[in-house]
Amino acid sequence: MKEKGIVSGAALEGEKLFEASLRPQRLADFTGQAKLKENLSIAIEAARQRGEAMDHVLLYGPPGLGKTTLALLISQELEVSFDQTSGPILQKKLDLTGILSNIRSKQVFFIDEVHRLLPDVEEMLYSALEDFRVDILIGSGPGARTHTLPVPKFTAIGATTRQGLVSAPLRGRFGLVLRLDHYSAQDLARIVLRSAGILGIEVDAEAAAEVARRSRGTPRIANRLLRRVRDYAQVRAGGAVTHEVAVTALDLLDVDRFGLDEIDQKIMMTICDKYGGGPVGVNTIAASIDEESATIEEVYEPYLIQLGFIDRTPRGRVATDRAFEYFGIFRQKLPQRMLF
Repeated sequence: MKEKGIVSGAALEGEKLFEASLRPQRLADFTGQAKLKENLSIAIEAARQRGEAMDHVLLYGPPGLGKTTLALLISQELEVSFDQTSGPILQKKLDLTGILSNIRSKQVFFIDEVHRLLPDVEEMLYSALEDFRVDILIGSGPGARTHTLPVPKFTAIGATTRQGLVSAPLRGRFGLVLRLDHYSAQDLARIVLRSAGILGIEVDAEAAAEVARRSRGTPRIANRLLRRVRDYAQVRAGGAVTHEVAVTALDLLDVDRFGLDEIDQKIMMTICDKYGGGPVGVNTIAASIDEESATIEEVYEPYLIQLGFIDRTPRGRVATDRAFEYFGIFRQKLPQRMLF
Protein backbone atom coordinates (compact mmCIF):
# COMPACT_ATOMS: atom_id res chain seq x y z
CA MET A 1 0.00 0.00 0.00
CA LYS A 2 1.38 3.37 -0.96
CA GLU A 3 1.63 6.09 1.58
CA LYS A 4 1.80 9.83 1.02
CA GLY A 5 4.82 11.81 2.08
CA ILE A 6 8.55 11.58 1.62
CA VAL A 7 10.25 8.42 2.81
CA SER A 8 14.01 8.52 3.40
CA GLY A 9 16.35 6.17 1.58
CA ALA A 10 17.43 4.67 4.91
CA ALA A 11 13.81 3.93 5.84
CA LEU A 12 13.16 2.23 2.50
CA GLU A 13 16.32 0.18 2.83
CA GLY A 14 15.33 -0.83 6.35
CA GLU A 15 11.90 -1.93 5.11
CA LYS A 16 13.49 -4.02 2.35
CA LEU A 17 15.88 -5.70 4.81
CA PHE A 18 12.96 -6.40 7.14
CA GLU A 19 10.93 -8.02 4.36
CA ALA A 20 13.94 -10.01 3.15
CA SER A 21 14.52 -11.44 6.62
CA LEU A 22 10.97 -12.84 6.66
CA ARG A 23 11.04 -14.45 3.21
CA PRO A 24 10.81 -18.26 3.06
CA GLN A 25 13.85 -20.12 1.81
CA ARG A 26 12.05 -22.98 0.03
CA LEU A 27 8.93 -23.14 -2.12
CA ALA A 28 7.37 -25.63 0.31
CA ASP A 29 7.58 -22.96 3.05
CA PHE A 30 5.70 -20.39 0.95
CA THR A 31 2.23 -19.98 2.50
CA GLY A 32 -0.89 -19.82 0.31
CA GLN A 33 -1.26 -19.71 -3.49
CA ALA A 34 -1.64 -23.52 -3.59
CA LYS A 35 -2.47 -23.85 -7.30
CA LEU A 36 0.32 -21.49 -8.35
CA LYS A 37 2.82 -23.38 -6.16
CA GLU A 38 1.77 -26.69 -7.69
CA ASN A 39 2.27 -25.38 -11.24
CA LEU A 40 5.66 -23.94 -10.33
CA SER A 41 6.85 -27.07 -8.53
CA ILE A 42 5.99 -29.21 -11.57
CA ALA A 43 7.81 -26.84 -13.95
CA ILE A 44 10.86 -26.66 -11.64
CA GLU A 45 11.10 -30.43 -11.19
CA ALA A 46 10.68 -31.03 -14.93
CA ALA A 47 13.48 -28.57 -15.72
CA ARG A 48 15.77 -30.16 -13.13
CA GLN A 49 15.14 -33.67 -14.46
CA ARG A 50 15.92 -32.59 -18.03
CA GLY A 51 18.89 -30.50 -16.96
CA GLU A 52 17.51 -27.53 -18.88
CA ALA A 53 16.64 -23.93 -18.14
CA MET A 54 13.09 -23.57 -16.89
CA ASP A 55 10.55 -21.89 -19.16
CA HIS A 56 10.03 -18.12 -18.79
CA VAL A 57 7.47 -17.07 -16.13
CA LEU A 58 5.19 -14.03 -15.88
CA LEU A 59 3.83 -13.33 -12.39
CA TYR A 60 1.03 -10.80 -12.04
CA GLY A 61 -1.20 -9.56 -9.27
CA PRO A 62 -1.58 -6.75 -6.72
CA PRO A 63 1.53 -5.44 -4.94
CA GLY A 64 2.79 -7.13 -1.79
CA LEU A 65 1.66 -10.69 -2.57
CA GLY A 66 5.11 -12.25 -3.07
CA LYS A 67 6.14 -11.96 -6.73
CA THR A 68 9.76 -11.09 -5.92
CA THR A 69 9.87 -13.76 -3.22
CA LEU A 70 8.66 -16.39 -5.69
CA ALA A 71 11.31 -15.36 -8.23
CA LEU A 72 14.00 -15.84 -5.57
CA LEU A 73 12.53 -19.19 -4.56
CA ILE A 74 12.56 -20.41 -8.16
CA SER A 75 16.28 -19.65 -8.44
CA GLN A 76 16.94 -21.38 -5.10
CA GLU A 77 14.94 -24.46 -6.10
CA LEU A 78 16.77 -24.64 -9.43
CA GLU A 79 20.08 -23.99 -7.63
CA VAL A 80 21.09 -21.31 -10.12
CA SER A 81 22.24 -17.70 -9.82
CA PHE A 82 19.79 -14.82 -9.63
CA ASP A 83 19.98 -11.41 -11.31
CA GLN A 84 17.40 -8.66 -10.81
CA THR A 85 16.41 -5.45 -12.53
CA SER A 86 13.20 -3.49 -13.19
CA GLY A 87 11.47 -1.96 -16.19
CA PRO A 88 12.09 1.72 -15.33
CA ILE A 89 15.85 1.11 -14.87
CA LEU A 90 16.33 -0.18 -18.43
CA GLN A 91 16.26 3.15 -20.27
CA LYS A 92 18.40 2.19 -23.29
CA LYS A 93 19.08 -0.89 -25.40
CA LEU A 94 22.67 -0.88 -24.19
CA ASP A 95 21.45 -1.30 -20.59
CA LEU A 96 19.75 -4.57 -21.50
CA THR A 97 22.61 -5.66 -23.76
CA GLY A 98 25.08 -5.27 -20.90
CA ILE A 99 22.98 -7.44 -18.59
CA LEU A 100 22.25 -10.14 -21.17
CA SER A 101 25.91 -10.39 -22.20
CA ASN A 102 26.77 -11.43 -18.64
CA ILE A 103 23.97 -13.97 -18.18
CA ARG A 104 25.07 -17.50 -17.34
CA SER A 105 23.50 -20.77 -18.45
CA LYS A 106 20.15 -21.62 -16.75
CA GLN A 107 20.32 -18.42 -14.68
CA VAL A 108 17.17 -16.69 -13.42
CA PHE A 109 16.79 -13.13 -14.73
CA PHE A 110 14.07 -11.25 -12.85
CA ILE A 111 12.45 -8.12 -14.32
CA ASP A 112 10.18 -6.28 -11.90
CA GLU A 113 7.52 -3.90 -13.28
CA VAL A 114 7.98 -5.48 -16.69
CA HIS A 115 5.01 -3.49 -18.03
CA ARG A 116 7.13 -0.32 -17.81
CA LEU A 117 9.77 -1.41 -20.33
CA LEU A 118 10.38 1.12 -23.10
CA PRO A 119 9.32 -0.09 -26.58
CA ASP A 120 12.89 -0.22 -27.97
CA VAL A 121 14.14 -2.21 -24.99
CA GLU A 122 11.13 -4.53 -25.10
CA GLU A 123 11.70 -5.32 -28.78
CA MET A 124 15.30 -6.31 -28.04
CA LEU A 125 14.05 -8.57 -25.26
CA TYR A 126 11.85 -10.52 -27.70
CA SER A 127 14.77 -12.21 -29.48
CA ALA A 128 16.54 -12.86 -26.16
CA LEU A 129 13.48 -14.65 -24.72
CA GLU A 130 12.57 -16.61 -27.85
CA ASP A 131 15.80 -17.22 -29.77
CA PHE A 132 18.37 -16.59 -27.01
CA ARG A 133 20.26 -14.01 -29.01
CA VAL A 134 20.73 -10.26 -29.02
CA ASP A 135 21.04 -8.27 -32.25
CA ILE A 136 23.44 -5.33 -31.95
CA LEU A 137 23.68 -2.60 -34.61
CA ILE A 138 27.30 -1.61 -35.26
CA GLY A 139 28.05 1.63 -37.09
CA SER A 140 25.60 3.93 -38.82
CA GLY A 141 24.54 4.89 -42.31
CA PRO A 142 25.36 2.73 -45.36
CA GLY A 143 28.16 0.94 -43.49
CA ALA A 144 25.97 -0.16 -40.59
CA ARG A 145 25.74 -3.88 -39.92
CA THR A 146 24.00 -6.14 -37.43
CA HIS A 147 26.00 -8.39 -35.16
CA THR A 148 24.25 -11.29 -33.42
CA LEU A 149 25.35 -12.05 -29.88
CA PRO A 150 24.31 -15.51 -28.64
CA VAL A 151 22.90 -15.73 -25.11
CA PRO A 152 22.96 -18.91 -22.99
CA LYS A 153 19.55 -20.40 -22.33
CA PHE A 154 18.17 -18.76 -19.19
CA THR A 155 14.91 -18.31 -17.30
CA ALA A 156 13.31 -14.86 -17.42
CA ILE A 157 10.76 -14.03 -14.72
CA GLY A 158 8.64 -10.94 -15.24
CA ALA A 159 6.52 -9.38 -12.50
CA THR A 160 3.76 -6.83 -12.96
CA THR A 161 0.86 -5.36 -11.03
CA ARG A 162 -0.89 -4.44 -14.29
CA GLN A 163 -1.04 -7.37 -16.67
CA GLY A 164 -3.21 -5.42 -19.10
CA LEU A 165 -0.28 -3.07 -19.82
CA VAL A 166 2.03 -5.93 -20.83
CA SER A 167 1.99 -6.06 -24.63
CA ALA A 168 0.65 -9.20 -26.31
CA PRO A 169 3.97 -10.00 -28.07
CA LEU A 170 5.86 -9.87 -24.76
CA ARG A 171 3.21 -11.78 -22.83
CA GLY A 172 3.19 -14.49 -25.50
CA ARG A 173 6.89 -15.21 -24.92
CA PHE A 174 6.32 -16.33 -21.33
CA GLY A 175 5.57 -20.04 -21.11
CA LEU A 176 3.96 -19.76 -17.66
CA VAL A 177 1.58 -16.91 -16.87
CA LEU A 178 0.53 -17.11 -13.22
CA ARG A 179 -1.72 -14.88 -11.14
CA LEU A 180 -1.26 -14.23 -7.41
CA ASP A 181 -4.53 -13.71 -5.55
CA HIS A 182 -5.14 -12.02 -2.21
CA TYR A 183 -4.59 -14.34 0.75
CA SER A 184 -7.24 -15.73 3.06
CA ALA A 185 -7.29 -14.65 6.70
CA GLN A 186 -6.19 -18.17 7.72
CA ASP A 187 -3.12 -18.07 5.45
CA LEU A 188 -2.22 -14.58 6.65
CA ALA A 189 -2.52 -15.68 10.28
CA ARG A 190 0.01 -18.46 9.58
CA ILE A 191 2.31 -15.91 7.94
CA VAL A 192 2.01 -13.60 10.97
CA LEU A 193 2.83 -16.44 13.39
CA ARG A 194 5.80 -17.50 11.26
CA SER A 195 7.11 -13.93 11.05
CA ALA A 196 6.61 -13.48 14.79
CA GLY A 197 8.67 -16.61 15.43
CA ILE A 198 11.51 -15.32 13.24
CA LEU A 199 11.46 -11.93 14.98
CA GLY A 200 11.18 -13.45 18.44
CA ILE A 201 7.79 -11.88 19.20
CA GLU A 202 5.37 -13.56 21.62
CA VAL A 203 2.03 -13.54 19.74
CA ASP A 204 -1.03 -15.61 20.58
CA ALA A 205 -3.30 -17.12 17.92
CA GLU A 206 -6.13 -14.61 18.45
CA ALA A 207 -3.76 -11.66 18.05
CA ALA A 208 -2.31 -13.18 14.84
CA ALA A 209 -5.84 -13.63 13.50
CA GLU A 210 -6.67 -10.00 14.30
CA VAL A 211 -3.58 -8.71 12.46
CA ALA A 212 -4.40 -11.01 9.53
CA ARG A 213 -8.01 -9.82 9.37
CA ARG A 214 -6.88 -6.19 9.02
CA SER A 215 -4.14 -6.84 6.43
CA ARG A 216 -6.20 -6.48 3.24
CA GLY A 217 -5.24 -9.99 2.13
CA THR A 218 -1.61 -8.89 1.66
CA PRO A 219 1.41 -10.46 3.42
CA ARG A 220 3.50 -7.29 3.10
CA ILE A 221 0.85 -5.32 4.99
CA ALA A 222 0.51 -8.13 7.56
CA ASN A 223 4.23 -8.01 8.32
CA ARG A 224 4.18 -4.21 8.48
CA LEU A 225 1.26 -4.21 10.93
CA LEU A 226 2.98 -6.91 13.00
CA ARG A 227 5.99 -4.63 13.26
CA ARG A 228 3.84 -1.74 14.54
CA VAL A 229 1.95 -3.99 16.99
CA ARG A 230 5.30 -5.27 18.28
CA ASP A 231 6.41 -1.67 18.94
CA TYR A 232 3.20 -0.91 20.84
CA ALA A 233 3.47 -4.11 22.89
CA GLN A 234 7.09 -3.38 23.75
CA VAL A 235 6.40 0.16 24.96
CA ARG A 236 2.91 -0.18 26.50
CA ALA A 237 2.20 -3.86 27.21
CA GLY A 238 5.36 -5.55 28.44
CA GLY A 239 6.27 -7.10 25.08
CA ALA A 240 3.61 -9.83 24.76
CA VAL A 241 1.08 -9.41 21.92
CA THR A 242 -2.36 -10.54 23.06
CA HIS A 243 -5.64 -10.04 21.22
CA GLU A 244 -6.46 -7.00 23.34
CA VAL A 245 -3.03 -5.46 22.69
CA ALA A 246 -3.33 -6.09 18.93
CA VAL A 247 -6.79 -4.49 18.78
CA THR A 248 -5.64 -1.43 20.72
CA ALA A 249 -2.51 -0.98 18.62
CA LEU A 250 -4.33 -1.39 15.30
CA ASP A 251 -7.10 0.99 16.37
CA LEU A 252 -4.41 3.51 17.28
CA LEU A 253 -3.08 3.17 13.70
CA ASP A 254 -6.59 3.91 12.34
CA VAL A 255 -6.73 0.47 10.66
CA ASP A 256 -10.29 -0.81 11.05
CA ARG A 257 -11.54 -4.40 11.15
CA PHE A 258 -11.56 -4.64 7.34
CA GLY A 259 -8.08 -3.16 7.08
CA LEU A 260 -9.36 0.18 5.79
CA ASP A 261 -6.99 3.04 6.53
CA GLU A 262 -7.50 6.79 6.50
CA ILE A 263 -7.44 7.13 2.69
CA ASP A 264 -9.90 4.24 2.19
CA GLN A 265 -12.27 5.86 4.64
CA LYS A 266 -11.92 9.26 2.96
CA ILE A 267 -12.80 7.69 -0.40
CA MET A 268 -15.89 6.01 1.00
CA MET A 269 -17.04 9.09 2.92
CA THR A 270 -16.62 11.20 -0.21
CA ILE A 271 -18.83 8.87 -2.25
CA CYS A 272 -21.38 8.13 0.47
CA ASP A 273 -21.62 11.46 2.28
CA LYS A 274 -20.64 14.19 -0.19
CA TYR A 275 -22.23 12.67 -3.27
CA GLY A 276 -25.05 10.59 -1.80
CA GLY A 277 -23.58 7.29 -2.95
CA GLY A 278 -22.77 8.38 -6.50
CA PRO A 279 -22.34 7.88 -9.35
CA VAL A 280 -19.18 9.98 -9.10
CA GLY A 281 -16.07 9.95 -11.29
CA VAL A 282 -12.66 8.91 -10.00
CA ASN A 283 -11.19 12.33 -10.89
CA THR A 284 -13.77 14.02 -8.68
CA ILE A 285 -12.94 11.65 -5.81
CA ALA A 286 -9.22 12.32 -6.31
CA ALA A 287 -9.72 16.09 -6.19
CA SER A 288 -11.91 15.81 -3.09
CA ILE A 289 -9.33 13.91 -1.03
CA ASP A 290 -6.17 15.41 -2.60
CA GLU A 291 -4.90 12.09 -3.98
CA GLU A 292 -3.78 10.97 -7.46
CA SER A 293 -6.56 9.31 -9.47
CA ALA A 294 -4.13 6.59 -10.66
CA THR A 295 -3.27 5.77 -7.03
CA ILE A 296 -6.96 5.45 -6.18
CA GLU A 297 -7.58 3.13 -9.14
CA GLU A 298 -4.51 0.94 -8.64
CA VAL A 299 -4.04 0.86 -4.85
CA TYR A 300 -7.27 1.56 -3.00
CA GLU A 301 -10.21 0.87 -5.28
CA PRO A 302 -9.60 -2.85 -6.04
CA TYR A 303 -9.81 -3.79 -2.37
CA LEU A 304 -12.94 -1.67 -1.81
CA ILE A 305 -14.56 -3.43 -4.77
CA GLN A 306 -13.58 -6.84 -3.34
CA LEU A 307 -15.26 -5.89 -0.05
CA GLY A 308 -18.41 -5.02 -1.96
CA PHE A 309 -18.33 -1.35 -0.96
CA ILE A 310 -18.00 0.14 -4.47
CA ASP A 311 -19.44 -0.69 -7.88
CA ARG A 312 -17.85 0.55 -11.10
CA THR A 313 -20.47 1.76 -13.57
CA PRO A 314 -20.22 3.57 -16.94
CA ARG A 315 -21.34 6.75 -15.13
CA GLY A 316 -18.85 6.54 -12.28
CA ARG A 317 -18.31 4.90 -8.88
CA VAL A 318 -21.36 3.95 -6.82
CA ALA A 319 -21.40 3.04 -3.12
CA THR A 320 -23.33 -0.13 -2.28
CA ASP A 321 -25.91 -0.66 0.46
CA ARG A 322 -23.26 -2.62 2.35
CA ALA A 323 -20.99 0.45 2.41
CA PHE A 324 -23.78 2.69 3.78
CA GLU A 325 -24.54 0.11 6.47
CA TYR A 326 -20.89 -0.34 7.46
CA PHE A 327 -20.15 3.38 7.72
CA GLY A 328 -23.48 4.14 9.39
CA ILE A 329 -24.58 6.72 6.80
CA PHE A 330 -28.18 7.30 5.80
CA ARG A 331 -28.56 6.95 2.02
CA GLN A 332 -29.77 10.22 0.50
CA LYS A 333 -31.75 10.17 -2.70
CA LEU A 334 -30.13 12.78 -4.91
CA PRO A 335 -31.12 13.65 -8.49
CA GLN A 336 -29.41 11.42 -11.03
CA ARG A 337 -26.38 13.20 -12.46
CA MET A 338 -23.00 12.46 -13.97
CA LEU A 339 -19.95 13.60 -12.02
CA PHE A 340 -16.49 13.42 -13.56
